[in-house]
Amino acid sequence: MLSPRYNRNFAPTTGECVTIAPSIARICAPNASPYTFTGTNSYIIGEHEIVIIDPGPDLDEHFEALISAINGRKTLAILLTHTHKDHCAIAPRLAQKLNAPIWFGGQHRLSRAKRMFEENLLHKACDWELRPDKNLADGENFKVDDLTIEVIATPGHCANHLSFGIKGQKFLFSGDHVMGWNSTLVATPDGSLTSYFNSLDKLIEQSWSHYLPGHGGEIVDHGQGNNAKNFTSDLRRHRQNRNSQILELVNNGPKKPAQIVKSIYPDASAKIRIAAMMSVMAHVEYLEHKEKLVVRRGLFGTRITAP
Repeated sequence: MLSPRYNRNFAPTTGECVTIAPSIARICAPNASPYTFTGTNSYIIGEHEIVIIDPGPDLDEHFEALISAINGRKTLAILLTHTHKDHCAIAPRLAQKLNAPIWFGGQHRLSRAKRMFEENLLHKACDWELRPDKNLADGENFKVDDLTIEVIATPGHCANHLSFGIKGQKFLFSGDHVMGWNSTLVATPDGSLTSYFNSLDKLIEQSWSHYLPGHGGEIVDHGQGNNAKNFTSDLRRHRQNRNSQILELVNNGPKKPAQIVKSIYPDASAKIRIAAMMSVMAHVEYLEHKEKLVVRRGLFGTRITAP
């Protein structure tokens, strides 16, 4: 199955404040892992007055790098694309230091209610206690310096995920919704593949073509037509192809989730298999809702069959 043209050549110097464009700077946090790639990208928008997007993990080294880059400038707000801890854990500490409010899309919540005995495998990765000083709504606009920032609700990776676009410019801060190094993890019940597809469609219809993601490098046209909108379309096609791959496997006979994962990800390490299982089950649930699969859940496991 063809994958989007991922770019894994991004090699930032953690803690370094890098100017991407006028009024846009990035600082990469030192929290690299198989799930965060080279670390969380924190962004500073503005010149005299600023906002900070995704301040990141609560690490002293990253805190000092942010304070140094802010350099005493007035902070209008700390913005969060979502409330997974690798994006938001340092926010309360930074807000107190800067005397700045925290704005995001509402307290962390599940995309659907848990089933009986179901476990949310991402529970520990979420900040369930953090509350916004202002709850941002889809389509809302606010100004920082001479820039106007638009809020775009992009649930899917999790229920309260937002993206932020600069009106009149090509730049959009896509958080974990669209990343250039890999397809985002969608794991139910924290996330929803139905919402993810809808949010991809929403961005494809917008004008922003240069994405600044929560992990990895910029998604930009390098002269081959692979701008962010086309890349987002490729991501959508890739996930729909995954649906077809799962349907084909199940149409050849009933399957357990582990059998599907082994077929699709035969060489995955033990740690990556956990993420693969979460992703596969999000696809299975999506196809179940579309009445293309029948899923029987019981004390002795899950069995997936064709209708």
